[in-house]
Amino acid sequence: MAEIVLGVSGGIAAYKACELLRRLREAGHGVQVVATPNALEFIGAATFEALSGREVLSGVFEHVPEVTHVALGRRADLVVCAPATADLLARMAAGRADDLLTSTLLTARCPVLAVPAMHTEMWDHPATVDNVATLRRRGTVVLEPASGRLTGADSGPGRLPEPVEIAEFARLLLEAPGALPRDLEGRHVVVSAGGTAEPLDPVRILGNRSSGRQGYALARVAAQRGARVTLVSGTTAALEPPAAVDVVGVRTTEDMRSAVLDAGKDADVVVMAAAVADFRAAAVADFKIKKTDSDPDAIRLTRNPDILREVVAEQVPGRLVVGFAAETGDADHDVLSFGRAKLERKGCDFLVVNAVGGRTGHNAFEGADNEGWLLGADGSSVQLPMGSKAALAARVWDAVAERLA
Repeated sequence: MAEIVLGVSGGIAAYKACELLRRLREAGHGVQVVATPNALEFIGAATFEALSGREVLSGVFEHVPEVTHVALGRRADLVVCAPATADLLARMAAGRADDLLTSTLLTARCPVLAVPAMHTEMWDHPATVDNVATLRRRGTVVLEPASGRLTGADSGPGRLPEPVEIAEFARLLLEAPGALPRDLEGRHVVVSAGGTAEPLDPVRILGNRSSGRQGYALARVAAQRGARVTLVSGTTAALEPPAAVDVVGVRTTEDMRSAVLDAGKDADVVVMAAAVADFRAAAVADFKIKKTDSDPDAIRLTRNPDILREVVAEQVPGRLVVGFAAETGDADHDVLSFGRAKLERKGCDFLVVNAVGGRTGHNAFEGADNEGWLLGADGSSVQLPMGSKAALAARVWDAVAERLA
């Protein structure tokens, strides 16, 4: 697997670097922790060494014959700085080489992922804003921070994203180093994700197996490519809210319809990645339906609204609409035939088609990876190879950004 340098600078969020390190190691990567002296005031070297299986490096005068400050950057496939404090970002932007971490960053020719963590006032300060812009212009991927509880009672933008999200971006940059350009800045995108839960009685629901992971990946990647993102989230597999994304929680298809149509009024892109229930109970029972010795009465269903078709029918000038379709094919038609027919029927600009179950043995609903095809209304067809759901999301946003431009 890959060789990763995990740079840890001196902020309280350094404790999350331990969980990130564990996740990177569980993915099979070799991880060398390079900690600043201030970081070791928060987390002892023994913790990092136990988790990485390697000695923690901190000073430029350690292992001098190996020229460590040069060798680390040269052999790394990825450098992740988490947390990246305001001080570290400033020193990176200035090209400083006053400790082992900044020296390593100057010699690295691999992708560099900086994950900021600091108080809101520090993140919003013009100096930090300029430093982040400088680093992004040079090719460093600087993530937007999450919003939430900071040190003490403070709350706001500047919180370190959760380790699971950072690890997902690390995997994405290893799969596709150019996957996070800032090409969606100034755009508003709406993404639906997860499943919907239609009540049958006060206890039971009619639902599906959608985990929401693909929709969350689409929202997460769009936010880090500069977009303002509204994520309309149905039922999911207890996913963490993506950093820098506005999340609107819904339960039923009708709830999702209202939220998507409302958020989409000023959107540049609407992506319907949710697995929306096609049917709901015609009448919801007021009391729990009891088991009896005989078969229960049949539950009469009625059709739910087709949200994707409604979004397309609004015909908002300049707005792009992306749909998703999970298909299996049959004895007479393959997956792509069904996909092209659905694209024409729905009238959207793009349709992502996933082959699920059947001979493929793949289930796009519940796994961490995905594959498929991206079909365009212009007749284009792009194969999306098997990879992380973030990688598939990046390919979709590549096509969308090109069309928007």
